[in-house]
Amino acid sequence: MNADLPDGWTIERVRLASGDAEADLLSPERLVVVELFGSVDYDVLRPDLILSFHDLCLARADDEWFMGQLDADGSLICWASYGSDLAEAIRGL
Repeated sequence: MNADLPDGWTIERVRLASGDAEADLLSPERLVVVELFGSVDYDVLRPDLILSFHDLCLARADDEWFMGQLDADGSLICWASYGSDLAEAIRGL
């Protein structure tokens, strides 16, 4: 379960850092998009890792963490990049 996390990270560390004891890894096999500022269009992301935290998720694509929310159909709609550092992205929750 920890194999895909960044070096030094375990799911237990993610849970501790986020304060969410139920944080978990989700399958990246779903539609993941990021909203484009000032547009009705989206860019499709190809994440290699998705972490879920209650209603929010962090998806890692191209070494950046994108914050988003799961849609009813299981797709993930992201609104911004929170950078390349997982600890900083978790602080943005």
